[in-house]
Amino acid sequence: MEAELASSKWRIPLLILSSILLILGTCTGPLFTRLYFLHGGKSYWLSAGLETTACPLILLPLTISYINRRRKGGDSGSFFLIKPYLYKCSAIAGLLFGLVNFFYASGSSALPVSTSALIYSSQLSFTAVFAYFLVSQRFNIYSTNTIVSLTLGAVILGFQSSSDAPEGESMSHYVMGFVLMLLAALLNAFVLPFMELAYKKAKQEINYSLVMEFNMMMGVFATSFCALGWFISTDFKDIVQEAKESDLGETNYYLVLALIAISWQGTLLGINGVIFCSSSLLSGILLTCTVPLTEVLGVIFFHEKFNASKGISLVLSIWGFLSYFYGEFKYTNNQENKSSSQLESHLITPHDDDIVC
Repeated sequence: MEAELASSKWRIPLLILSSILLILGTCTGPLFTRLYFLHGGKSYWLSAGLETTACPLILLPLTISYINRRRKGGDSGSFFLIKPYLYKCSAIAGLLFGLVNFFYASGSSALPVSTSALIYSSQLSFTAVFAYFLVSQRFNIYSTNTIVSLTLGAVILGFQSSSDAPEGESMSHYVMGFVLMLLAALLNAFVLPFMELAYKKAKQEINYSLVMEFNMMMGVFATSFCALGWFISTDFKDIVQEAKESDLGETNYYLVLALIAISWQGTLLGINGVIFCSSSLLSGILLTCTVPLTEVLGVIFFHEKFNASKGISLVLSIWGFLSYFYGEFKYTNNQENKSSSQLESHLITPHDDDIVC
């Protein structure tokens, strides 16, 4: 898939756009989610469902893409391109992502933004492992160093958790939030290479319109999963009262819900785009690279504590991030040098037709 995209003039712009969506969504989504819980929000299922409920917005670019295909005469008449195999994969990924969202929302209710961001960054190490088994992702000393650094950072946060619990919150609730956030990172790390594997195994041409369809279907199944949990838990009965009692005010309460939905939808669309243009491991790397910015935003907007354990964990995250990209830089240079050497050898070595007897 990546080889097919390499010749496309749209690959780099799409990768850049997807990376921007991923980074912006990952930085703002946790802030709005935490804002919801800090000002009277109580429903984990509602918060989880909001992370994918904006998926119908994708119908707009899909409509534009469909009109463009019809105009060029390259369309069979079907609005949707997705076939049964990818549809089934999107359903599985969507249900798993719905569970990820529930774990994330539950963890966010108990943890400061800065802490949850650092814990969630551990998904990179899990992504690397799953990517190795599912899509044969290669490893080197630099990617291994990244995995060790991020895992160690999460462990340090775990040992120092007692000093980070928000005021008035029980230690048991905080520990539960820590565990659920770690589970969210683990499960999300499986979903990323699973999507990459689905694209590779699909028996149809993969283009960006198809990626958006896959994204939307994931959102439909994830939202349906969370909506079912929302109704079973009867949380839906309290939303009107929750809005009236919110410290933000009723109007701002609904505005925050809308911002949660838009932010996380941008993240999901960005993740799918990066996997389509590059790999699941790169999407994990970009998710991790937002940690320093999310840390700073959490301290600025929510006046969260920034203790020594967070500082060490942050340094380890940055070190792991830089280590990975240095390794990728060296690998790319080596591949280019090998290609140049092979080309020179081919040009210098005489062919049979050139030998005069």
